Amino acid sequence: MINLARNLRPNNFDELIGQDHLCAQGSPLRTLAESGTLNHSFFYGPPGCGKTSLARLIAKVMDLPFYEFNATSLKIDELRKVFTQYKNALQRPLIFIDEVHRLAKNQQEVLLPVMEDGSILLIGVSTENPFFSLTAAMRSRAMLFELNPIDNSALESLLQRVCDKEGIHIDKEGVDYLIHISTGDARALLNLLESASNLNKSIDKKLLQSLKPSIQSGGSSESGNHYDLASALIKSIRGSDADAAVYYLARLIEGGEPPEFIARRLVILASEDVGNANPQALTLCTSCMTSVAKIGYPESRIILAQTVIYLSASPKSNSAYIAINKAQQAIQNGEILPILEIFKPHNKAYLYPHDFGGYVKQKYLSKPLRFVELKAIGFEQKMKEWLSLIKR
Repeated sequence: MINLARNLRPNNFDELIGQDHLCAQGSPLRTLAESGTLNHSFFYGPPGCGKTSLARLIAKVMDLPFYEFNATSLKIDELRKVFTQYKNALQRPLIFIDEVHRLAKNQQEVLLPVMEDGSILLIGVSTENPFFSLTAAMRSRAMLFELNPIDNSALESLLQRVCDKEGIHIDKEGVDYLIHISTGDARALLNLLESASNLNKSIDKKLLQSLKPSIQSGGSSESGNHYDLASALIKSIRGSDADAAVYYLARLIEGGEPPEFIARRLVILASEDVGNANPQALTLCTSCMTSVAKIGYPESRIILAQTVIYLSASPKSNSAYIAINKAQQAIQNGEILPILEIFKPHNKAYLYPHDFGGYVKQKYLSKPLRFVELKAIGFEQKMKEWLSLIKR
């Protein structure tokens, strides 16, 4: 048995597990692919959730030649060879780029003309949301789809199908352990199953542990996927319960959750829930994210714990979260205001606030709009008082 993960790639949309929102009959992405009208797309989601399998499946359904690249080693000359080969062809190729969020700006610029003229179909995948690292020109020419971690029931169905096909027997305790340790990653599940079956066609928990041991204290997939525990961590911090927050942090760590995932969630919380009530929280969380990425476990657990306790003990404000939501909703509802003349370069009517001691009254929007409501909490109270003072 050689490379289960590769050999068991789905042959049609119905066989791709855990992504019904993208692959079910009648879903937008599947409909576009089956009709041959799918546009350039970016997929993002955790490891082993089916991003590459989905891209290959689309190439098969749309009957397109498939060219696979990785942004970390991509050479522009390699791309241009493919572009030249299909320049006057009746069929366009599907250009697949893994780790697409790592595309350099010059690499993105090379892709833009062929994306625009439709001579290729570009599909990029990443474990991170690539829209934050792509240029506006790339974003405007593509669609974004998120893939979910594979839930436990889907992993169990996949496991049963593979065992039946390969003549493998695995007991109930072994099934639970294999699903638990895979944490929503189908590739990890298949790779561990393959290694175990190469040793013995009858698999139990002990055999699996000998290949991939795990601390047996209830990890991030014990009673659902890791997002349940991550949600409990965030809500405990939001509720200023440091003990509960550290407990859920420990559960995530013991369950093998990557420190980078936890740190990213803390950075988001620093702005969404602490905000300007304690602006230093975002700085600390960003430093935490950088640190754990370079250090890893076991020491990263201390850095994460410090950050979690700090956030739990910080004053809380969601005014920034509310303000940007209101502003985006206004724009989506058609509130598109013209840019005032004073903001255009070299307009002499613009009053430079520093020439007036730091503030001067002038009009910045063509009609009054109100999105920001600062709260009387922590440092945000001082911000509110300062704005009130200078505008009197």
